[in-house]
Amino acid sequence: MATFRTGQRVRIVRLPAYVKTAEPMPMLRPPSVIALGEEGVILAYNPGGDWSVRCQRGAFLLGEAYLEAVEP
Repeated sequence: MATFRTGQRVRIVRLPAYVKTAEPMPMLRPPSVIALGEEGVILAYNPGGDWSVRCQRGAFLLGEAYLEAVEP
């Protein structure tokens, strides 16, 4: 069951070992491209249980374990 919705603001609460970009041809990036506590916006839910999240330095695929909802 999806816990987030498209357009919702989220915060990064944990950093993965590597971050996958949300592009037509995804690339693995070091976790330093995002910061702990950084906020982003949910773009879409992807097969495999990952969320596309637009952050300051681009869009990345992140699992729910790395995200929390930001209350308005």
